Amino acid sequence: MTAKPSDGPAAAQPRPASSRRGGLGRGLGALIPTGPTGDPGSESAGPSLPSLTSVPIDAIRPNPYQPRTRMNERQLLELAQSIREHGVVQPLIVTRGQQPETYTLIAGERRWRASQRAGLESVPVVVKDAAPQEMLELALVENLVRADLSPLEEALAYRQLIDEFGLTQATVAERVGRSRVTVTNTLRLLGAPEQIQEALGEGTITEGHARALLGLVNALDQVAALGIVIDRDMTVRQTEALVRRWLAEGPQVESAPVERDHDEIRVEDRFRGALGARVTFRRTARGGGALTIHYSSSEELDSLYDRIVGEDVW
Repeated sequence: MTAKPSDGPAAAQPRPASSRRGGLGRGLGALIPTGPTGDPGSESAGPSLPSLTSVPIDAIRPNPYQPRTRMNERQLLELAQSIREHGVVQPLIVTRGQQPETYTLIAGERRWRASQRAGLESVPVVVKDAAPQEMLELALVENLVRADLSPLEEALAYRQLIDEFGLTQATVAERVGRSRVTVTNTLRLLGAPEQIQEALGEGTITEGHARALLGLVNALDQVAALGIVIDRDMTVRQTEALVRRWLAEGPQVESAPVERDHDEIRVEDRFRGALGARVTFRRTARGGGALTIHYSSSEELDSLYDRIVGEDVW
């Protein structure tokens, strides 16, 4: 079951993407050359001007400082199909490798991996000289721009900039275009108990839930409250209220079982009868909710798919 976002007042409309991205440090725009392009080994462009060229895809190695640890395979396959039809629209950012005619990715790992799946032999790249710290910063900025990092991946990248390169939190915030408070709060996630980090990594709770739970004074209480949040499918605001009550009155105030709505029970029973599977149904205060269908084997999943979709799954 997945805890829901806050059921508070509607958030303000997000700013246009160009506006949000403009706050992320120097961004990737600083890497794209505006002058003449040339061979990556050419001296005519000068030592500081990145060059745009095409290199064999097998000559590129992944960025050892890539903060993202997981990639969605389905999305990679969809991107690979787009690349087959339209090519690589935005060049990868690379730096020269230690071996001749080799390159190391700075930014664009999704495009690189999707291009491999699309069967491309070469890809367009911007070749740029970059130190290890800059490789991490630029990879981090790219992922933040695209919202590709999980909160824990973002926190680990901040921690690496601090520990490995000696940056302060204020400097990290400035380099990646975040506020100091945002960086500090994100780093706090690394101090959460393992159970909270796992729930956050799996998407069972959001960063807002995790931050609220860290308001409790010890790890045992934090883990106990996590179980209540997941079991009751609490929103962020409900989790914050739970923490406030916990701090004021202790955990015993939450020990009573939650009374189920008769309509929820009836809906569950109807779904269970129609699907022949265990179903859980929860509603939130805003009128939304979650409907979860449980299965215990691949055969049961196949049966459910055939019953709902009307065709074999494989």
